[in-house]
Amino acid sequence: MSKPVDLAPIRDFLPCATPRAWVDWALENPELLLIDHANCEKKAASTAINLMYRYVEHHSLLHKLSRLAREELRHFEQVIALMKKRGIDYPQIAAARYAGGLRRAARDGEPGRLIDTLIVGAIIEARSCERFAALAPELDAELREFYESLLKSESRHFLDYLKLAESLGSAAEVAERLPVFLELERELIESPDVEFRFHSGVPG
Repeated sequence: MSKPVDLAPIRDFLPCATPRAWVDWALENPELLLIDHANCEKKAASTAINLMYRYVEHHSLLHKLSRLAREELRHFEQVIALMKKRGIDYPQIAAARYAGGLRRAARDGEPGRLIDTLIVGAIIEARSCERFAALAPELDAELREFYESLLKSESRHFLDYLKLAESLGSAAEVAERLPVFLELERELIESPDVEFRFHSGVPG
């Protein structure tokens, strides 16, 4: 049996745990869960690729994010394969307010904008893994195995983003900026939402 993923670094990093009300909401919306999860994997790949286009002068960023984008696209393929197997259509749905809400706090000028974008990437990746872990024990065997496999491959992504932010800025700058985004993240996770999404708050 493979060694379970150590979630302590992720749980210590995030400002709060996913509320039980969100887990119950997810279990009531299994199709929407997979649809928006597919969107999240696709957006994660897109974010990494967009950063690679925008910041071509940073070799470490190009190397790390090209690898991350490949992994996210592979996970997207796995999600849509599960959807096809279960007869779930893939309609267009509106995005959650989560990622956009976090990015609104980013600075406009460079290099602050890049550092803040990498910090937001770290938070989103950490929250995604925390939610995989919260959901896995409650799902059917196939989905549980899938979400546990995602934890193994994606649990390091938040550290990849944080290390990039520290290397391209400084550890002091990241330490100063992190509380701004973590407090905003707590508000987004714990406040009510009208529509269920993978990164939504609690039922409103």
